Amino acid sequence: MLSIPASLPTRRLVATLGLLFAAACMPALAETHPGQNQLVSEVAKDTGKDPQALNALLDGAQKQQSILDAISRPAEAKPWKDYRPIFITPQRINDGIAFYRQHRALLENIGKQYGVAPEYIVAIIGVETSYGRNTGKYKVLDALVTLGLYYPPRATFFREQLKTLLELPNTQLAGPIDTLTGSYAGAQGWGQFMPSSIRDFGVDADGDGHIDLKNSLPDIFASVANYFAKHGWQKGGPVAARAQADSAAKPITVKDSKPQWPLEQLEAWGYAPVQPFSPAQPSSLQSLQGADGMEYWFTFQNFYVITTYNRSPLYALAVHQLAQAIAAGAGEMEATQ
Repeated sequence: MLSIPASLPTRRLVATLGLLFAAACMPALAETHPGQNQLVSEVAKDTGKDPQALNALLDGAQKQQSILDAISRPAEAKPWKDYRPIFITPQRINDGIAFYRQHRALLENIGKQYGVAPEYIVAIIGVETSYGRNTGKYKVLDALVTLGLYYPPRATFFREQLKTLLELPNTQLAGPIDTLTGSYAGAQGWGQFMPSSIRDFGVDADGDGHIDLKNSLPDIFASVANYFAKHGWQKGGPVAARAQADSAAKPITVKDSKPQWPLEQLEAWGYAPVQPFSPAQPSSLQSLQGADGMEYWFTFQNFYVITTYNRSPLYALAVHQLAQAIAAGAGEMEATQ
């Protein structure tokens, strides 16, 4: 309860009560987007950034219906027989071979530094952006505002990415926030890094004091390799291998691609490796609808690491097959020189 001194003159009392009433009735600062005020408050508290500048950024962002439409029909919803032809094409393979050969010294140096086979660095860039040719047309800020503040099914994830984007220092961005472009999901650069991945795994490999995943090949290659290394990539380890299922094979459903059983357990359940592996090799199994019927794949730790980049096993298998084709083609071309 408000306490008013008895000696306060009547005129001042009326004025004071009027101001208090007006303040109580005053609406909260109008928001351009739902939850904007709370988001700005959190970012300002965590970073000391100016709330007015943050609001100006968010006020300029636009909800994009095309982004909401795009996230509702991801390519990963397709069966393997339809997904594979999108990414494993003669042009993408040949472009990857040429890209590998053009940047071989840098790729192999970074691959050696991080213990990651360079063809997988190339394949990630090939699948994500066709070797840097298509890094996305959407404004990153629009994408993350749309999905973080207007898309309830995954709002928690994308709001956190939006918050991280607003908190990143300029040295970790390829330009001012309101100029950045990327995918409909807000991923940026040749390797399509989300803001949290830029923060946690981006590398200033060229030593210019700036992480630039759009214009610096050393930064791009090293950041992809660092991401894999930090997620447990095993140097020289297997990724995936075909399996044959006998007629009595036990049906297996997996929730993710983490290796769950020694290979000998899968063999005991009716799945035979096409090539030799240690019976104790930790593994999992993917059953996919291929163009000629069901395909069975043993998958290993490095396959799981690829799914941390994109959780779809279809994505991981496409990256693996593209990497194999690039390595084979680059090797053959080198041998003929």
